[in-house]
Formats: sequence, C-alpha cells, structure tokens
Amino acid sequence: MPNGPSSASPRRPWMATAIWGWRLEFFLTGGTFLVLAFAARVASFGPFLVAAIVLTVIRLRPDIRRQLIHHMRANRDHRLIHAALWNCVIIGRNGSIPKVVRSASLPVGRRFLLQLPIGLHAALLERSSLELAAALGAREVRVRVSPVNASYVELAVIRSNAFPKYLASPLVNQRETSLWEPLFFGVGHDGLAISIGLPEHNLLIGGEPGSGKSVALSTIVAAAALDPSVQLTLLDGKQVELIAWSGVAEEFVGADQEAAVAALEDLRDVMDDRYALLAHHRRRKMTSEDLEGLHVLVIDELAFYLRGGQKALRDQFAELLRDLVSRGRAAGIIVVATTQKPSHEIVPTWIRDLFSYRLAMRCTSSDSSDTILGQGWASQGYSAATINPSMRGVGYLLAEGGVPTLVMTPYLNDEEIELIAYRAHELRRGL
Repeated sequence: MPNGPSSASPRRPWMATAIWGWRLEFFLTGGTFLVLAFAARVASFGPFLVAAIVLTVIRLRPDIRRQLIHHMRANRDHRLIHAALWNCVIIGRNGSIPKVVRSASLPVGRRFLLQLPIGLHAALLERSSLELAAALGAREVRVRVSPVNASYVELAVIRSNAFPKYLASPLVNQRETSLWEPLFFGVGHDGLAISIGLPEHNLLIGGEPGSGKSVALSTIVAAAALDPSVQLTLLDGKQVELIAWSGVAEEFVGADQEAAVAALEDLRDVMDDRYALLAHHRRRKMTSEDLEGLHVLVIDELAFYLRGGQKALRDQFAELLRDLVSRGRAAGIIVVATTQKPSHEIVPTWIRDLFSYRLAMRCTSSDSSDTILGQGWASQGYSAATINPSMRGVGYLLAEGGVPTLVMTPYLNDEEIELIAYRAHELRRGL
C-alpha cells in the first residue's frame, strides 16, 4: 500500500527521472564528444590538443576538479534518494515522489531538503525512516519538518557514528571565554556542532548515576569560570562534585540545607537590586555592556535540597529557586541544576517547566525521561531510556520551542578541570 493517502498506482517516469539524474554525466560526455569531433575536423591532431588542454586545466586547477567531483557525488546521492523513495512507495496523491531541492554534506552523511507532493507530510515520511535507511544502506535516517514551510522536510542520511568514545573540550586550550557568546555544548547525531546561549536561559540536567551529568555540568562551570565577569554560586549536595571550582566561586555550599537557603536569599537580593537598577535606567534586561556581569547559580544534586532535611527549609528552598528561575533571566541570573533521580516527586513539573533548556541523559525509564524533557516526548521517539549505557555524556537536549536533539557533550577529566580552575583563578586575581 502507498504511504500517501491515495491508493492510486504511482506514475513512475523512468526515462525522465533517469535522464535528469544523470544530467551532469550526459552533459560532460556529450560536450566532450562534440568538442573532439569539431577539433578533428579542424586538424588531425585537434582531439589530442583538446585532451591535453583539459587534462592540464584539471591538474592545475584543483578547485575545478573538486567542484566537478562534488557535483557528481551530489547527483549520485540524489539518484539514490529518488530510487529509495520509489522503492519504498513514498508517493503523493498525484503519483509523484518527494523532490530533492538541494543537499549538503554532513560529517557523518548527507542532508537533503525535500519538497513534498500533495498528500504527503513529515510524519508519513518519518514512519518510513527505517525502511528508507535499509534501502539506502545507511545507519539511520532522520526526518525534520522545515520550520518555515510544512511542504518541505529535511532528510538526514546518517552513514556512520557521530559520537567518538569521548569528545575533547576546546576549553582546555582557551585562556578566557565570554558567557555572552554561544557556548560549544557538543556534537549532534549528524556530527554537526551544537552551541547554546546561556544568557536569559536556565538549564536542567537529569539522568541516572553514571550517565554523564557531571560531564555536561563541567562544561558549563568551566566556561563560566573562564569568564572573569561572571560570578558563581555553587551548591553541591555531594560536596565533592564542584569542589574544584570553589576557589573561583563567590559562594560555595555543600550538604547544608540552611546555608543553601541563605545563599539563595543572597542571590535573590542581588536579583532585586539589579531590577531596581534596570527600572532606574528604564531598561528591560541586562546586557553584555553592564558592569555587573552574569551570575551563574549551579546546583548539583537538586534532590538533596528539595527532598532532604526539614520540610520548612525544603519549601523555602523550592520557593526561592522558583523565584530565581522565573524572574532571574532578565537580571542576568542563570540557573543550572542537576538531579540523579528524575521523578515527579523530586522535580515538580512547576519547577521543570521554568527551565528553557533541558538535558535528559540516560534514564531508567521513559517516564523518567519525560520528567526532564516534558510529558509526551518519549512516545514521539525521544526517550533517554533508549540511550546506550556505554555512551556516557550523551543525552537529549531540548531547547525552548524545538524538538529534542541527541547530543554528546565534551569531556573534561580531573586534571583538565584542575588546570582550567587554576587558570580561571589566576585570571580573576589578575583583574
């Protein structure tokens, strides 16, 4: 049965499709034949002279050679896509298949922009992704609807694994950073770099022990530490995860719920002072031009502060955290929190939904994954429970208004963390 809503048999224009798919090869062959025929009529040695000129140009101009090879490979890939679409019977009501508009290479495959015929949409194409991957001999095929026009879809054909054993962090060799600039946060399933902008955003990281939460968290803290204009408040429920950064933090709190509440109260006062300053100057938010700089609150093991100790302190902590996450964005307050047990009892939805960035590392169940990303994503195929346990530091990243993207975050070992922390300390002492 066709994948489109129409049951009419596909009208397969074999000849037209074949000629168009081989257009570059036909043009080169025909053009070469005509040139050689004309050269032969002019002089007996004409074809040899033309061949020598062509070979010389190709040898002396590697850019022309690369462009020619690139276009021939692109045409070959377009032919493969069209053939796979026909063989998988992905057709519209008019009996035609999606048309390749353009394509681009990926580090691990190729990406195509397809124009869909009437009767097809992205969901129908996504249902056939496994069948398409088998027809193309690819590792996987991913489908994403165009954000500007629903009649276009992006088809990513992944032929190799984008994730290495571990991903080196560029922060090791950076002397200084600016947290106002996009931060390299890893590579996606297609091998392309993924960056996030932290100003006016908050990040929630969840996953089971050993999934790599500390890997992702180290990237954020290291980037903040290397920006001397950033102030850091660190809350470490385990007391050892963030201890390496205590020398560059304005305040470091361990497994002390009362001290944690006091730290949040101090940060709330900072936020209120910044809003008073903004109101005085009739402005809506802090920018990179402000001397106050960004203030990053990092909470490792959120469950300790939300579920441990006295109930009065837990409730006070939760209310202060809600206030900072909901109101702090325009005041330059960034909240980054992690939890080992992503459940509704540990992370209430009214707190989770305030985080514009969410990263779900490997989880024990789809429900736990949905606790971080939001209800319903697991049923759409975005479940952190499906992540291979050997892939440490890999998770689904959800940015506001988007769909979850599988990403591998950079890895920093203990020696590199100590090196960056020392460099950050010296940088801040120098200022």
